Amino acid sequence: MRLPSLWSRDRDDPFAALHREVERVFEDFGRGWPSARALIGTAGAGASPNVEIHETDTGLEVSAELPGVDEKDVEVTLSENVLTIKGEKRSEHEEKQNGRVFSERSYGSFQRSFALPFEVDASKVTATFDKGVLKVALPKSPEQEKKTRRIEVKSG
Repeated sequence: MRLPSLWSRDRDDPFAALHREVERVFEDFGRGWPSARALIGTAGAGASPNVEIHETDTGLEVSAELPGVDEKDVEVTLSENVLTIKGEKRSEHEEKQNGRVFSERSYGSFQRSFALPFEVDASKVTATFDKGVLKVALPKSPEQEKKTRRIEVKSG
């Protein structure tokens, strides 16, 4: 009696087929993309910028670290209560040595979107960019402030 090979057993097993497909997707995922370092410019950083969101009594404060990104290459939009931060990093380096020219270029883009937990006053949203840090202030809408009521918690 001949035993079936491992390959033929896996071929008939739907879980093995799913496992192979998932492995293939992860292997193919990064092919042809610039490295995360080229996208953001810092070793170990992911393709998306680090973002910190802080809620205050009057709204939200969002800070995004964008080292190596120029202010003109950053776009901030607010649409239907979703804040989106998009950007592109461009880096060009040219070095001349012993009559030879070495040139290196890297490009990469990122996008992060955040569903906001409350209605904001879109007319008062501000964004500033300083030393590679984007700060966005999102004040609550007047209607939202009326809907919010702080309830004092008392001990028993």
